[in-house]
Amino acid sequence: MAGISKKELTPDQTDKLLQSLKARFESNRHRHKAIQWEDIEKKLNSAESVQKLWSLHQMEETGGEPDVVGYDKEKDEFLYFDCAPESPQGRRSLCYDQNALESRKKFKPESSAMERAAEMGIEVVTEDQYRDYQNVGPFDTKTSSWVKTPNEIRELGGAIFGDYRFGRVFIYHNGAESYYKSRGFRGVLRV
Repeated sequence: MAGISKKELTPDQTDKLLQSLKARFESNRHRHKAIQWEDIEKKLNSAESVQKLWSLHQMEETGGEPDVVGYDKEKDEFLYFDCAPESPQGRRSLCYDQNALESRKKFKPESSAMERAAEMGIEVVTEDQYRDYQNVGPFDTKTSSWVKTPNEIRELGGAIFGDYRFGRVFIYHNGAESYYKSRGFRGVLRV
């Protein structure tokens, strides 16, 4: 379609996405009690948010069910997190990063969590973010999700992931090159 770039939605896609985001926002008020949809909508409809809408669409299309879970007052940004009950279906069976992918000799996955997040224009959640937003969950009661791994762990070949079991958050380690059909990654996008 002329005039629409690869990372820009059509007007119809934008309308459908905004309807989905608003419906999810309204049905999950416990995630954002002090935030009003009109404030988010104004930001999403601004010219600066064209790429952000595309990223939110990517989160939606891969099963992330993005929703606002916070607001950074200092930066005046709303924080969209993947709020699907389980790790997003369209982002599973990925190793941690490109180095891990390249180190695999056999049975390589199609991509890595860090690479896919970058392609989508989002960030993989940090361990602190993962723990914090479980307060509006629970999330990953049957799956697990890679979380951004500190450099000192990654330099030793490891990566960390989390899940929610027995009423609490668990953070584990694994070789960064590992991948499982029940492990994906959760992202965050600042709008």
